[in-house]
Amino acid sequence: MNNSMMRALTLVVLAAALLTATNARAVEVTFQVRMAYQVELGNFNPASDFVDVTGTFNDWGADPLTPLADADGDTIYEIAVGGFTQSEQIEFKFRLNGQWDGSEEFPGVGNNRFYTVPASDDTILVWYNDLAPGGGYDPDQLSWWNDSVFYEIFVRSFYDSDGDGIGDFQGLTSKLDYLNDGDPATDDDLGVTGIWLMPINDSPSYHGYDAVEYRSINPDYGTMADFEAFLAAAHARGIKVIIDYVMNHCSNQHPWFVASADNDPAYRDYFRWSGSDPGDSGPWGQTVWHWDDSGWYYGLFYSGMPDLNYETQAVKDSMFDTATYWLDTIGVDGFRLDAVLYVIEEGDQLQNTASTLSFWQDYNTHVKSVKPDILSVGEAWTSTSTVLQYVMEDRLDICFEFDLSYAMLDAVNWSDASGVSSKADQVYHLYPYLQYATFLTNHDQDRTFTVLGENEGKASVAAGIYMTLPGIPFVYYGEEIGMVGSGDHLNIRTPMQWTDGLNAGFTTGSPWNYISGNYHEYNVADEEVDPGSLLEWYKRLIHVRNESPALRQGTHDPLASSESSVMAFVRGHEQQTVLCMANTASNPRNNITLTGSTVSLELGEHTLASLLDPGDTLDITVGPAYEITGLSLAGHEVAIYEFAGANSVDPGDDLPETGLLLERSYPNPFGPVTTISYSLPTQSYVRLGVYNVAGREVAVIQDGIRAEGPHKVSWDGAAGDGEPLSAGMYFVRLDAGGETRMSKMMLVK
Repeated sequence: MNNSMMRALTLVVLAAALLTATNARAVEVTFQVRMAYQVELGNFNPASDFVDVTGTFNDWGADPLTPLADADGDTIYEIAVGGFTQSEQIEFKFRLNGQWDGSEEFPGVGNNRFYTVPASDDTILVWYNDLAPGGGYDPDQLSWWNDSVFYEIFVRSFYDSDGDGIGDFQGLTSKLDYLNDGDPATDDDLGVTGIWLMPINDSPSYHGYDAVEYRSINPDYGTMADFEAFLAAAHARGIKVIIDYVMNHCSNQHPWFVASADNDPAYRDYFRWSGSDPGDSGPWGQTVWHWDDSGWYYGLFYSGMPDLNYETQAVKDSMFDTATYWLDTIGVDGFRLDAVLYVIEEGDQLQNTASTLSFWQDYNTHVKSVKPDILSVGEAWTSTSTVLQYVMEDRLDICFEFDLSYAMLDAVNWSDASGVSSKADQVYHLYPYLQYATFLTNHDQDRTFTVLGENEGKASVAAGIYMTLPGIPFVYYGEEIGMVGSGDHLNIRTPMQWTDGLNAGFTTGSPWNYISGNYHEYNVADEEVDPGSLLEWYKRLIHVRNESPALRQGTHDPLASSESSVMAFVRGHEQQTVLCMANTASNPRNNITLTGSTVSLELGEHTLASLLDPGDTLDITVGPAYEITGLSLAGHEVAIYEFAGANSVDPGDDLPETGLLLERSYPNPFGPVTTISYSLPTQSYVRLGVYNVAGREVAVIQDGIRAEGPHKVSWDGAAGDGEPLSAGMYFVRLDAGGETRMSKMMLVK
């Protein structure tokens, strides 16, 4: 071959390689971030600030920066980045002014955004920090579960009624009075109003997450009649019951899989099979293709749990019919849904696929047609921004908020509440109003008391935080008494500690699992007679929450604290306003200053009444900068105070008749019309606006010059576009002559 031919061949090879590389990295992703709310909050000045995107694809913002631009002034900043490969996994964040200074997205909680590159060009559009305008009181979003505190139970470990060493439904039924005796006038029960049962179907494993028959009861726990008796007893006490429904996978001993492995054509496609090993690894590096005599089959978690193939309609129909059975025939109140991220794979993309999201829409349509008030709780163990997809667009009702749980535990362990304050506010604004589940740890994680170093003070303040924050709390059995456990899941699911006697009072026989070593000190019997115990603290918190509309259904407005260890916020409801404070440090904090806003605080002097200690009051003054000074909290103290009254609730009340005056609207509460009266000391430019509890202006009643003297104007509860506003609390704000006056009013329907 001569030199010319060699050069020509080399050029062909180089061109082919270049073409291959170009085709392999041909996907362009446009990053867009909405900054409007950051502008409104004063965190971003379009005239002087900029936002950039940082991630695994640009060495996390190393020079040169990747700044976004707002070409049309709509506060949506964007940039197109090319060179991505289909199925490439990237992580990224947005940040301000090219700095890692705490103003970047998700400071203090470590979140990154995750994204799988599709086959063609795509656009990512998000709110900065996932913080969008909103979060205001919206009763239309609320359901029965928003008034609930749930308790997670592993039946095998709760209480054994027959001495065989295994917990059962008769044992569980006998302990219902511990959870809730059905009498709201008593406070010696725990007070929970919801129960989540870990899997109760027949299964070859101790844990039950690999069912062999979805419409069965595990014979270790009793019969279907035993379960129905338990369900009736729970309902009689006002307790709703949801059960684990493991739709992603079953046991390899399930008749479907046995028939599929035998090449039965009626069942072969109930699971995914391959003639050779595709060699894929799972999200945490695990083997997902497993050998059987009839081929390789897909099982995300392990070989004993093959994944169901929902591309086969018969599988989907059967599983939906089973949901109908439990809802309609048996009468459960909903499902906790395991592993919701993984239901349908798309090629080598194993989680969070478009097909999976569509599946949950189909599921939701079906179950709501059977029982409209069913609760579906998803386990989407991933970052907040990804979890959000599963509670949007009519998919699931709520999901567990894992990132918030980490932030709460970190705050208590490190005596620094700044991260959890930021995360709690982000989560509150991100989800549909209050539609997420809060918790500390669950059956797959080291127990809370272990994570917190077996420190009762830490456990108390952690409980106080999540029982007062927005969301629906879930307590893992034994958390309330200080059970411990770590590592192997068996260590986290040990028998419930009822007494300090033989086998912790769990069984008269030989327990199926060992009894945790701290049961002599931490058990129900001893803690029930100790007013200072962790159990009695949980009872107080749960009963206070049950009796407080603000804690169950109210808005959330964080307060800035002069002490980094102190978390404080206001929960607002049309019936009640509550101030919540928690000191995550073990030593006292004195002379604390909290700073809020017009959203939740009224200027003037207030007398607050403790919800935790009836008879205890706190006098505060909200100063002109909406600050509260001179507060003190003991080490690991949690305080919950209701605004019981105000000696001076409006800034203008103490002004002379000739000053700027805004009177309370009349009638108040009102519906459909109220009259607002104000007085001007001189002719002034007046803006009279109405704001919701989230601080957003919803109507302008007057905007223009008005003469000196008294004025009256009527308002019919309509927004600026003429549409009626929902019932709730609103604020009237009067701006005139360089001064501002505000007052509250309540719209009722």
